[in-house]
Amino acid sequence: MLDRSSVRTDLALEDKERFESENVEVPGVILEEDYDEEREIRMSRVVIETEKGAKTMGKPVGTYITLEAPNLAVPDEDYHREISEELADYIWELIVRHDLQEKEDLSILVVGLGNRQVTPDALGPYVVDNLCVTRHIVKEYGKYAMGMEHANLVSAIVPGVMGQTGMETVEILRGVVAETKPHLMIAIDALAARNSRRLNRTIQIADTGINPGSGVGNHRNGITEETTGIPVFAIGVPTVVDAATIVSDTMESLIQALETSESLKGVGEVLRSYNAAEKYELVKELISPHLNGMFVTPKDVDEMIKQISYTISESLNLLFTNRTAS
Repeated sequence: MLDRSSVRTDLALEDKERFESENVEVPGVILEEDYDEEREIRMSRVVIETEKGAKTMGKPVGTYITLEAPNLAVPDEDYHREISEELADYIWELIVRHDLQEKEDLSILVVGLGNRQVTPDALGPYVVDNLCVTRHIVKEYGKYAMGMEHANLVSAIVPGVMGQTGMETVEILRGVVAETKPHLMIAIDALAARNSRRLNRTIQIADTGINPGSGVGNHRNGITEETTGIPVFAIGVPTVVDAATIVSDTMESLIQALETSESLKGVGEVLRSYNAAEKYELVKELISPHLNGMFVTPKDVDEMIKQISYTISESLNLLFTNRTAS
Protein backbone atom coordinates (compact mmCIF):
# COMPACT_ATOMS: atom_id res chain seq x y z
CA MET A 1 0.00 0.00 0.00
CA LEU A 2 1.16 3.52 -0.73
CA ASP A 3 2.95 5.26 2.11
CA ARG A 4 0.80 8.26 3.10
CA SER A 5 3.86 10.39 3.82
CA SER A 6 5.41 9.85 0.40
CA VAL A 7 2.94 11.93 -1.61
CA ARG A 8 2.40 15.59 -0.81
CA THR A 9 -1.25 16.51 -0.46
CA ASP A 10 -3.34 18.48 2.03
CA LEU A 11 -6.64 17.32 0.52
CA ALA A 12 -8.53 14.64 2.45
CA LEU A 13 -10.38 13.82 -0.77
CA GLU A 14 -7.13 12.83 -2.49
CA ASP A 15 -6.16 10.59 0.40
CA LYS A 16 -9.55 8.86 0.18
CA GLU A 17 -9.23 8.53 -3.61
CA ARG A 18 -5.84 6.86 -3.23
CA PHE A 19 -7.29 4.19 -0.97
CA GLU A 20 -10.13 3.60 -3.41
CA SER A 21 -7.67 3.21 -6.31
CA GLU A 22 -5.99 0.47 -4.29
CA ASN A 23 -9.40 -1.11 -3.50
CA VAL A 24 -8.84 -0.55 0.21
CA GLU A 25 -11.87 0.11 2.42
CA VAL A 26 -11.11 2.54 5.27
CA PRO A 27 -13.30 1.82 8.31
CA GLY A 28 -14.61 4.89 10.09
CA VAL A 29 -14.38 7.12 7.00
CA ILE A 30 -17.43 8.17 4.97
CA LEU A 31 -17.39 9.78 1.53
CA GLU A 32 -20.40 11.66 0.17
CA GLU A 33 -20.45 13.28 -3.28
CA ASP A 34 -22.78 15.57 -5.17
CA TYR A 35 -22.39 17.05 -8.66
CA ASP A 36 -24.13 20.13 -10.03
CA GLU A 37 -23.95 19.42 -13.76
CA GLU A 38 -25.26 22.83 -14.81
CA ARG A 39 -22.62 24.80 -12.89
CA GLU A 40 -19.95 22.05 -13.06
CA ILE A 41 -19.44 22.14 -9.30
CA ARG A 42 -18.57 18.91 -7.51
CA MET A 43 -18.94 18.69 -3.74
CA SER A 44 -17.23 15.93 -1.79
CA ARG A 45 -17.63 15.45 1.95
CA VAL A 46 -15.12 13.21 3.72
CA VAL A 47 -16.12 12.50 7.31
CA ILE A 48 -13.52 10.80 9.50
CA GLU A 49 -15.51 9.38 12.41
CA THR A 50 -13.05 7.25 14.34
CA GLU A 51 -9.48 7.47 15.62
CA LYS A 52 -8.64 4.34 13.63
CA GLY A 53 -9.89 6.02 10.45
CA ALA A 54 -7.91 9.14 11.34
CA LYS A 55 -4.72 7.11 11.80
CA THR A 56 -5.21 5.35 8.48
CA MET A 57 -5.97 8.58 6.62
CA GLY A 58 -3.23 10.53 8.38
CA LYS A 59 -5.69 13.31 9.20
CA PRO A 60 -7.62 14.26 12.39
CA VAL A 61 -11.19 13.19 13.10
CA GLY A 62 -13.58 15.69 11.55
CA THR A 63 -15.36 16.85 8.42
CA TYR A 64 -13.59 17.83 5.19
CA ILE A 65 -15.73 19.47 2.51
CA THR A 66 -14.19 19.93 -0.92
CA LEU A 67 -15.61 22.10 -3.71
CA GLU A 68 -14.19 21.41 -7.16
CA ALA A 69 -15.02 24.03 -9.77
CA PRO A 70 -12.96 24.00 -13.01
CA ASN A 71 -14.32 27.43 -13.94
CA LEU A 72 -12.91 28.90 -10.74
CA ALA A 73 -9.91 29.80 -12.91
CA VAL A 74 -12.14 31.87 -15.23
CA PRO A 75 -12.61 35.57 -14.38
CA ASP A 76 -16.42 35.36 -14.33
CA GLU A 77 -17.85 37.53 -11.52
CA ASP A 78 -21.29 35.90 -11.58
CA TYR A 79 -19.80 32.41 -11.35
CA HIS A 80 -17.47 33.42 -8.53
CA ARG A 81 -20.45 34.90 -6.68
CA GLU A 82 -22.20 31.52 -6.93
CA ILE A 83 -19.12 29.82 -5.50
CA SER A 84 -19.03 32.36 -2.64
CA GLU A 85 -22.66 31.61 -1.78
CA GLU A 86 -22.03 27.86 -1.92
CA LEU A 87 -18.95 28.21 0.26
CA ALA A 88 -20.85 30.32 2.80
CA ASP A 89 -23.52 27.60 3.09
CA TYR A 90 -20.95 24.90 3.84
CA ILE A 91 -19.16 27.06 6.45
CA TRP A 92 -22.54 27.67 8.07
CA GLU A 93 -23.13 23.89 8.08
CA LEU A 94 -19.97 23.46 10.19
CA ILE A 95 -20.99 26.34 12.46
CA VAL A 96 -24.31 24.63 13.13
CA ARG A 97 -22.58 21.29 13.66
CA HIS A 98 -20.50 22.88 16.42
CA ASP A 99 -23.57 24.61 17.94
CA LEU A 100 -22.06 28.06 17.39
CA GLN A 101 -25.20 29.41 15.71
CA GLU A 102 -26.73 29.79 19.17
CA LYS A 103 -24.26 32.56 20.05
CA GLU A 104 -26.18 35.85 20.09
CA ASP A 105 -23.24 37.91 18.81
CA LEU A 106 -20.84 35.44 17.25
CA SER A 107 -17.22 36.57 17.42
CA ILE A 108 -14.97 35.29 14.62
CA LEU A 109 -11.23 35.66 14.24
CA VAL A 110 -10.09 35.22 10.62
CA VAL A 111 -6.41 34.32 10.25
CA GLY A 112 -4.62 34.89 6.95
CA LEU A 113 -1.77 32.37 7.04
CA GLY A 114 1.15 32.51 4.63
CA ASN A 115 3.80 34.81 3.27
CA ARG A 116 2.56 37.84 1.34
CA GLN A 117 5.93 38.07 -0.47
CA VAL A 118 5.54 34.60 -2.04
CA THR A 119 2.55 34.63 -4.39
CA PRO A 120 1.51 30.94 -4.15
CA ASP A 121 1.59 31.33 -0.36
CA ALA A 122 -0.21 34.69 -0.23
CA LEU A 123 -3.81 33.43 -0.29
CA GLY A 124 -4.44 34.03 3.42
CA PRO A 125 -3.17 37.63 3.52
CA TYR A 126 -5.09 38.46 0.32
CA VAL A 127 -8.33 37.12 1.81
CA VAL A 128 -7.90 39.34 4.86
CA ASP A 129 -7.29 42.35 2.59
CA ASN A 130 -10.83 41.98 1.18
CA LEU A 131 -12.54 41.09 4.44
CA CYS A 132 -15.20 43.26 6.07
CA VAL A 133 -14.03 43.49 9.69
CA THR A 134 -16.66 44.68 12.16
CA ARG A 135 -15.40 44.04 15.69
CA HIS A 136 -14.04 47.54 16.20
CA ILE A 137 -17.29 49.13 14.96
CA VAL A 138 -19.50 47.03 17.24
CA LYS A 139 -17.16 47.61 20.20
CA GLU A 140 -17.11 51.37 19.60
CA TYR A 141 -20.68 52.12 18.53
CA GLY A 142 -22.71 49.06 19.48
CA LYS A 143 -24.32 46.34 17.36
CA TYR A 144 -27.04 48.67 16.05
CA ALA A 145 -24.36 50.60 14.19
CA MET A 146 -24.26 47.58 11.87
CA GLY A 147 -28.00 47.94 11.19
CA MET A 148 -28.92 44.53 12.59
CA GLU A 149 -30.25 43.11 15.83
CA HIS A 150 -27.52 40.49 16.14
CA ALA A 151 -24.14 41.67 14.90
CA ASN A 152 -21.29 39.25 14.31
CA LEU A 153 -17.92 40.52 15.49
CA VAL A 154 -15.36 39.86 12.76
CA SER A 155 -11.69 40.52 13.45
CA ALA A 156 -8.67 39.51 11.37
CA ILE A 157 -4.94 39.07 11.61
CA VAL A 158 -2.07 38.24 9.24
CA PRO A 159 0.54 36.76 11.59
CA GLY A 160 3.22 36.24 8.92
CA VAL A 161 5.61 33.28 8.97
CA MET A 162 8.18 32.28 11.56
CA GLY A 163 11.05 33.45 9.34
CA GLN A 164 9.60 36.97 9.55
CA THR A 165 8.46 37.05 13.17
CA GLY A 166 10.67 34.56 15.01
CA MET A 167 7.54 33.13 16.59
CA GLU A 168 5.38 30.10 15.90
CA THR A 169 2.07 31.24 14.43
CA VAL A 170 0.13 29.39 17.11
CA GLU A 171 2.01 31.35 19.82
CA ILE A 172 0.80 34.62 18.29
CA LEU A 173 -2.75 33.34 17.93
CA ARG A 174 -2.96 32.07 21.48
CA GLY A 175 -2.16 35.60 22.66
CA VAL A 176 -4.79 37.13 20.38
CA VAL A 177 -7.41 34.61 21.49
CA ALA A 178 -6.65 35.29 25.16
CA GLU A 179 -7.13 39.04 24.66
CA THR A 180 -10.07 39.17 22.23
CA LYS A 181 -11.91 35.95 23.23
CA PRO A 182 -13.48 34.97 19.87
CA HIS A 183 -15.89 32.04 19.67
CA LEU A 184 -14.42 30.71 16.41
CA MET A 185 -11.20 30.93 14.41
CA ILE A 186 -11.16 30.56 10.62
CA ALA A 187 -7.68 30.00 9.19
CA ILE A 188 -7.04 30.57 5.48
CA ASP A 189 -4.02 28.92 3.90
CA ALA A 190 -2.54 27.75 0.61
CA LEU A 191 -2.35 23.98 0.22
CA ALA A 192 -0.47 21.37 -1.80
CA ALA A 193 -2.32 18.96 -4.09
CA ARG A 194 -1.57 15.52 -5.48
CA ASN A 195 -3.28 16.21 -8.81
CA SER A 196 -2.27 19.23 -10.89
CA ARG A 197 -5.80 19.61 -12.31
CA ARG A 198 -6.97 20.67 -8.83
CA LEU A 199 -4.58 23.62 -8.60
CA ASN A 200 -6.50 26.88 -8.08
CA ARG A 201 -9.75 25.05 -8.90
CA THR A 202 -10.50 23.45 -5.55
CA ILE A 203 -11.48 24.77 -2.12
CA GLN A 204 -11.34 22.60 1.00
CA ILE A 205 -13.17 23.48 4.22
CA ALA A 206 -12.40 21.51 7.39
CA ASP A 207 -13.38 21.78 11.04
CA THR A 208 -10.14 20.17 12.25
CA GLY A 209 -7.79 23.13 12.26
CA ILE A 210 -4.62 23.28 10.22
CA ASN A 211 -0.91 22.47 10.26
CA PRO A 212 0.87 25.32 8.40
CA GLY A 213 3.46 24.19 5.87
CA SER A 214 2.63 20.47 6.14
CA GLY A 215 1.87 20.11 2.43
CA VAL A 216 5.38 21.15 1.45
CA GLY A 217 7.10 19.21 4.24
CA ASN A 218 7.70 22.29 6.43
CA HIS A 219 5.76 21.19 9.52
CA ARG A 220 4.88 23.84 12.09
CA ASN A 221 2.88 23.54 15.29
CA GLY A 222 -0.77 22.85 14.56
CA ILE A 223 -3.48 25.50 14.88
CA THR A 224 -6.32 23.48 16.36
CA GLU A 225 -8.94 23.62 19.09
CA GLU A 226 -6.50 21.80 21.36
CA THR A 227 -3.74 24.39 20.87
CA THR A 228 -5.89 27.56 20.79
CA GLY A 229 -8.81 26.72 23.07
CA ILE A 230 -11.53 27.50 20.49
CA PRO A 231 -12.90 25.68 17.42
CA VAL A 232 -10.73 26.21 14.34
CA PHE A 233 -12.07 25.92 10.79
CA ALA A 234 -9.62 25.80 7.91
CA ILE A 235 -10.23 27.02 4.36
CA GLY A 236 -7.56 26.14 1.84
CA VAL A 237 -6.86 26.18 -1.87
CA PRO A 238 -4.14 24.02 -3.45
CA THR A 239 -1.69 26.33 -5.24
CA VAL A 240 1.35 24.05 -5.63
CA VAL A 241 2.10 20.48 -6.64
CA ASP A 242 5.20 18.40 -5.92
CA ALA A 243 7.54 18.14 -8.95
CA ALA A 244 7.87 14.40 -8.32
CA THR A 245 4.09 14.11 -8.66
CA ILE A 246 4.14 15.74 -12.10
CA VAL A 247 6.92 13.43 -13.28
CA SER A 248 5.07 10.45 -11.79
CA ASP A 249 1.91 11.38 -13.72
CA THR A 250 3.98 11.75 -16.88
CA MET A 251 5.49 8.33 -16.24
CA GLU A 252 1.97 6.86 -16.01
CA SER A 253 1.14 8.32 -19.44
CA LEU A 254 4.44 6.94 -20.78
CA ILE A 255 3.58 3.46 -19.49
CA GLN A 256 0.22 3.59 -21.28
CA ALA A 257 1.97 4.63 -24.50
CA LEU A 258 4.55 1.83 -24.17
CA GLU A 259 1.84 -0.76 -23.67
CA THR A 260 0.30 0.14 -27.03
CA SER A 261 3.64 -0.37 -28.81
CA GLU A 262 4.45 -3.88 -30.07
CA SER A 263 8.22 -3.48 -29.68
CA LEU A 264 8.15 -1.73 -26.26
CA LYS A 265 5.16 -3.48 -24.73
CA GLY A 266 7.40 -5.55 -22.44
CA VAL A 267 8.98 -2.41 -20.95
CA GLY A 268 5.53 -0.99 -20.25
CA GLU A 269 4.44 -4.20 -18.54
CA VAL A 270 7.54 -4.20 -16.31
CA LEU A 271 6.90 -0.61 -15.21
CA ARG A 272 3.21 -1.40 -14.73
CA SER A 273 4.16 -4.12 -12.25
CA TYR A 274 5.49 -1.44 -9.88
CA ASN A 275 2.94 -0.31 -7.31
CA ALA A 276 2.16 3.39 -6.80
CA ALA A 277 4.64 3.82 -3.94
CA GLU A 278 7.46 2.16 -5.88
CA LYS A 279 6.82 4.33 -8.94
CA TYR A 280 6.81 7.48 -6.83
CA GLU A 281 10.03 6.53 -5.03
CA LEU A 282 11.67 5.65 -8.37
CA VAL A 283 10.76 9.08 -9.74
CA LYS A 284 12.13 10.81 -6.62
CA GLU A 285 15.44 8.98 -7.09
CA LEU A 286 15.62 9.88 -10.78
CA ILE A 287 15.01 13.59 -10.29
CA SER A 288 17.15 14.02 -7.17
CA PRO A 289 19.01 16.00 -6.05
CA HIS A 290 18.21 18.94 -8.35
CA LEU A 291 14.42 18.61 -8.68
CA ASN A 292 13.60 16.59 -5.59
CA GLY A 293 11.74 18.83 -3.16
CA MET A 294 10.78 21.33 -5.86
CA PHE A 295 7.17 22.53 -5.95
CA VAL A 296 5.47 23.84 -9.09
CA THR A 297 2.72 26.43 -9.48
CA PRO A 298 0.82 27.64 -12.60
CA LYS A 299 2.29 30.60 -14.47
CA ASP A 300 -0.89 32.67 -13.95
CA VAL A 301 -0.85 32.12 -10.18
CA ASP A 302 -0.80 35.90 -9.49
CA GLU A 303 -4.19 36.47 -11.10
CA MET A 304 -5.60 33.20 -9.74
CA ILE A 305 -4.71 34.05 -6.14
CA LYS A 306 -6.35 37.47 -6.46
CA GLN A 307 -9.55 36.00 -7.91
CA ILE A 308 -9.88 33.12 -5.46
CA SER A 309 -8.96 35.21 -2.42
CA TYR A 310 -11.75 37.61 -3.32
CA THR A 311 -14.18 34.69 -3.75
CA ILE A 312 -13.34 33.36 -0.28
CA SER A 313 -13.48 36.76 1.41
CA GLU A 314 -16.81 37.45 -0.29
CA SER A 315 -18.22 34.19 1.13
CA LEU A 316 -17.14 35.24 4.65
CA ASN A 317 -18.59 38.71 4.15
CA LEU A 318 -21.88 37.22 2.94
CA LEU A 319 -21.99 34.83 5.88
CA PHE A 320 -21.02 37.09 8.76
CA THR A 321 -22.18 40.50 7.57
CA ASN A 322 -25.52 39.52 6.03
CA ARG A 323 -26.48 36.40 8.01
CA THR A 324 -27.57 36.89 11.61
CA ALA A 325 -27.60 34.42 14.43
CA SER A 326 -30.56 32.03 14.48
